[in-house]
Parts: sequence; C-alpha cells; structure tokens
Amino acid sequence: MKRIAIYARVSTGDQTTENQIRELEIVAEKSGWQIVARFIDNGISGAKGRDKRPEFDKLIRGATRKEFDMIASWSVDRLSRSMPDLVNFMSEIQSVGCDLYLHQQAIDTSTPSGRALFQMCGVFAEFERAMIQERVKSGMARAKASGKTFGRPKVAQDVEDKIKIMIQNDNTIRAIAKECGVGLSVVQRIKREAA
Repeated sequence: MKRIAIYARVSTGDQTTENQIRELEIVAEKSGWQIVARFIDNGISGAKGRDKRPEFDKLIRGATRKEFDMIASWSVDRLSRSMPDLVNFMSEIQSVGCDLYLHQQAIDTSTPSGRALFQMCGVFAEFERAMIQERVKSGMARAKASGKTFGRPKVAQDVEDKIKIMIQNDNTIRAIAKECGVGLSVVQRIKREAA
C-alpha cells in the first residue's frame, strides 16, 4: 500500500483547505493509498519560498526521511508559483524516491508522462503569476496617474522643519525621533534628503 502525505495551501486567512483535503482523501481511498500525514499552510502565498512556508518545509523534510512514498496535492499552484522552486522541489523529492500526485492536473509523477506534464504545468503557473504582477503594476500606474499616492503619509511640515533644525544642531537620530514623535526611518530619510 502506497503511503501518502497530503499538502494543502491557501493564500489568505479567509480561504479554507477543506475542499482540497476532502477531494484528496477520496482519491486516496479509491486508489488504496494510506494517508500517513497532512501538511497545511494557511494564509501563505505560493510565491513565497520554503523558508516562509513552515508546513511545506516539514513536508520536504518528511519526504527526505522517507516517511511517505508520494505527496498528494490539489494543484501545481498549491506547491509553488515559481518554476525554479518547482524544479528544486521535484528534484529534491525525486532524489529520495518520492512521487507526486496533482489532482486538478491528473498528474502522477510515478510515470514518465506525469513528470513531463508536471514540468509544463509549472511553466503555466509561473506565467500566471507574471500576468498577475503585470496587472497589479498596471493598476498602480493608473492610480498614480489619477493622483493617488502610495506609501506612508509624509510628516507635517512643521515637524519636518524641527527635525532639520535638530539635525543641523548635531542631535542624535534617536533623540530627534523621540523629541519629534516620529520613527527613526523618518529622521534618517530627512537627513538623507538634506545632505
């Protein structure tokens, strides 16, 4: 009986992994697979690396220790939206003899055709992420063109003038920030701009 680990992920806290897990449990039962572990990352983007996804990291470490024979996940984009990360992931799990099942793409990497399909899906996941980034950049450019400002609000002019005077009087950045009720970065920015 094939031992499998389920991996599920959602990008935001208001989403749920329940549907992903339920479908994978049904597939496991029909296929005669034994579920030995579940790894769930909630509210974490697929664009983030292994170091920012604790359950994904545990999943890879479990595969390395041969705690299961196959990883089952809902879709390739649940694993990653970066082709280099996907390739590294695949290399790492395949080097220890662990296969991958992706439900949405019907990919089983224990077969040669499954491995080829997996790599193609990774290309499309990376393409989709790039398209999302372009739409966001375009939206921000449109907002800026219509007068919208981004970032933290500027400090009041009288506070900025006081900071400049205190800088000229050789006060420390920490003392200026405390006196003016602003963050250190504000004082550093004004000092840089005045230089």
